[in-house]
Amino acid sequence: MLKNRRITVFALDLILISLALSSAFLIRFDFAIPTVELGLLMDSLMVVLVVKPLVFITIGFYNSLWRYASLQDGIEIFKGVTFSSILAVAAIFFLRQFAPLPRSIFVLDWIMLFAMITASRLIWRIYRESYVIGKSSDGPRTLIIGAGEAGSLLLKEIRRHPHTSYNVVGFVDDSPEKRGMKLHAVPVLGMTKELGSLIRLNEIEDVIIAMPSAGSKVTRAIVDSCKQANVTFKTLPSIGELIDGRLSISQIKNVEIEDLLGRDQVMLDKDMICGYLTDKQILVTGAAGSIGSEICRQIARFNPSKLILLEQAETPLYEIEMELAGSFPGLKLLPLICDVRDREKVDEAFDEFRPDVVFHAAAYKHVPMMEYNPAQAVLNNIFGSKNVADAAHRCKVRNFVMISTDKAVNPSNIMGATKRAAEMYVQALSRTSGTKFTTVRFGNVLGSNGSVIPLFKDQIASGGPVTVTDKRIIRYFMTIPEASQLVLQAGSIGSGSEILVLDMGEPVRIVDLAEELIRLSGLVPYEDIDIVFTGLRPGEKLFEELLIDGEGIMPTMHEKIKVLTPVRLESDLIAAELTALYEAARSKSVDLLVGSLKRLVPEFRPSYSFVGEAPSTFRRVRPDLFPAKPSKVVSIRK
Repeated sequence: MLKNRRITVFALDLILISLALSSAFLIRFDFAIPTVELGLLMDSLMVVLVVKPLVFITIGFYNSLWRYASLQDGIEIFKGVTFSSILAVAAIFFLRQFAPLPRSIFVLDWIMLFAMITASRLIWRIYRESYVIGKSSDGPRTLIIGAGEAGSLLLKEIRRHPHTSYNVVGFVDDSPEKRGMKLHAVPVLGMTKELGSLIRLNEIEDVIIAMPSAGSKVTRAIVDSCKQANVTFKTLPSIGELIDGRLSISQIKNVEIEDLLGRDQVMLDKDMICGYLTDKQILVTGAAGSIGSEICRQIARFNPSKLILLEQAETPLYEIEMELAGSFPGLKLLPLICDVRDREKVDEAFDEFRPDVVFHAAAYKHVPMMEYNPAQAVLNNIFGSKNVADAAHRCKVRNFVMISTDKAVNPSNIMGATKRAAEMYVQALSRTSGTKFTTVRFGNVLGSNGSVIPLFKDQIASGGPVTVTDKRIIRYFMTIPEASQLVLQAGSIGSGSEILVLDMGEPVRIVDLAEELIRLSGLVPYEDIDIVFTGLRPGEKLFEELLIDGEGIMPTMHEKIKVLTPVRLESDLIAAELTALYEAARSKSVDLLVGSLKRLVPEFRPSYSFVGEAPSTFRRVRPDLFPAKPSKVVSIRK
């Protein structure tokens, strides 16, 4: 079919080439071509019908999809017609070098041919979009919210697909000057505050929110209006997810909780980020994790000379490598299977690849899981971080950025205490190192592996109930792309040894999160899907903090990044406690490990206490799973 269409277009162009030259002769001689000039016309026709089609074929004139003809295609037509006309004129002058040739004919011929070919492509596109596609738009009547660039791109993309399931009947936009205007012949019907009545008056069935930069309040108001009007609603990705401004039908998605809890678009100082990432060798630990993989995606946009993906999990590492290779084909990628606890392997990686910048995102992060496995948390989160930081110091890495968590503040669990210990070690090391060490501390990220949102979605899909630990529990949230972008920005701001805190906005009640997810699924909380409160898990707090006593907070050049006044740390004391902690982690004594960790992190207050000996951490955290031994183990929850 495509081959037949190309032959048809080629045949049409042959006719247009003949018409253009004949019209040029008619115009030049006032529509009365002298008999003596007819020979020139015939000779010229034979030349142009050979030269111009050959040029068109050679430059790939018929490889374009003309039904999608655009300004760029017009430029290609201009180049093709110009180049072919020059060659044709040269050939005609060569063949008739002793005969007088009216030069104005060839200027007229160029003008006529360019106009005819351009018009043929434009007319076909207009016909296709106005009649072929317009007649086939029998899908649900649809409103597009936002008559801006994204709305325009969306409508064009919908019209390019004859079998699309959307029949766009109007736009809604809050710009007063757009009211009553038309965008691509589709009217702007009103403003978002009138959405409910517009839906009823125009019998709307679907609404698509095409405002990638809209805040969560605007999105929530639109969603509420759609719910009240009982119509389906979808949205486009955020600006950060729209690569190079391209948009496709497949990118239209359901409104997610991230859209309703999302925050204002992150404004980055790209020049500062380019200054330390572009053309540099970058190493990311935990490269296949939720944060690590997104950091890799963001780094890739700044054209590093090499990106080293350090990860212990084989399959996730393969997946992120394939994704990055597909999205950034020119990027040099080195996937490296390595456990940060393996000091020898870490040193070997740094010695071989000599990175300029390191982002340390590798860590165990699940609070209850680390309560069951404290020794592994200590070995990975503290000594794994120590291995990577020491290697960076020894190899004179320029920038080292470590990802931390708000759970490191006044920790009540093993995970938070180990992250705080890692912060302390990196701060102490930075005072004697030429490497610029920066720690970035932030709270929960929406949709990360093992977070509440994927869990709630699975529970809703299974018919419930949704399990929430406590009605009062609150958490700070930000999206994975936002967190990763701010981490890159923080790396350019930090001067060394400080802890940078990301602005987490307002905390969110987890129960509110659960209720909103149920509503977004088209269900009613406590009626269609029940919510069950299970009680706090081992090590959990009702709320998280971002500051430790003694830490002051000051602004930086970026409004969403704050810098903490560091607490004075004694390097020798930290080194001594780390030695004791390592021995405790390698032993089987949980008491020894917890006691050493509490000496290293004085603000660590476990949510349970012990009397006597215990053969395993599991007995302490979950005594209900074992036969009662009151003389041996006592578990007390505060």
